Amino acid sequence: MRLPGKLALGAVLIGLIILVGPLAALVAPEDPRVWQTHPRNQWPSAEHLLGTTALGQDTFWLLSWSVRNSLMLGVSVAALATLIGVGIGLLAGYRGGMVDRVLSFLMDALIVIPSLPLLILLSSMTKGQTSLLAVGIILVIFNWPFPARQIRAVALSMRERDFVNLAWYSGESVGRILWRQMVPYLRGWAVANFINTILVVVAVESSLAFLGLSNDNVPTIGTMIYWALKYQALIAGRWWWLLPPIISIIVIFVGFFLLSNALADRLRVNPMAAR
Repeated sequence: MRLPGKLALGAVLIGLIILVGPLAALVAPEDPRVWQTHPRNQWPSAEHLLGTTALGQDTFWLLSWSVRNSLMLGVSVAALATLIGVGIGLLAGYRGGMVDRVLSFLMDALIVIPSLPLLILLSSMTKGQTSLLAVGIILVIFNWPFPARQIRAVALSMRERDFVNLAWYSGESVGRILWRQMVPYLRGWAVANFINTILVVVAVESSLAFLGLSNDNVPTIGTMIYWALKYQALIAGRWWWLLPPIISIIVIFVGFFLLSNALADRLRVNPMAAR
């Protein structure tokens, strides 16, 4: 079957980013974090595809490591936040009662607390040396309540459906009911939330790095832009240092946005009309 336009274009863009980032980083001939390994401020050439930085780094390999680290952070946080959110949301909506009240209070409490100021505070306390792991943990904590809140609302309506009651009267456990009866109708939404969370994480990390509040020793798209601006690449006309990470962010956002919309359309199932 022929792929829809949005899905095909999104897959091509994400494939390009994976090729330039994680896959290229595997065959990098050097560690691009090391300064002064090449002549500084070289224009793009056959030897250096995207030239070199003012710090003597090969820009292409620096970009590949940066894209890889940003994607690894985004995918890891999105996967954990989506799994936790779907699981807790289903449990709260299906069980109801005290379980629902406690979990709903926890969701609401975390939703109203903004994560960016906490990350800025953490970065200030660690003097800008916050690890990606610490940033990822905080982002997971503050991103799972959003899918959980929406999944809970769906579970509240689905638990009254005949096929769910039949499974309960048949003696199936709560876990099997949630997994076999409810989860199949949430696949499209879960995939869309997973992809959208990746974009949120990449944007937050890039914002922190742009403000100089991230660990600038770890190559990410945000820290690459930070160093380029710090050494006035824009003013000096060294576009090969600043432009590639900006284009990478645009391609990531457009690619994942198209992929999210296309997959949500293909996998969407209306649980109220099920069975």
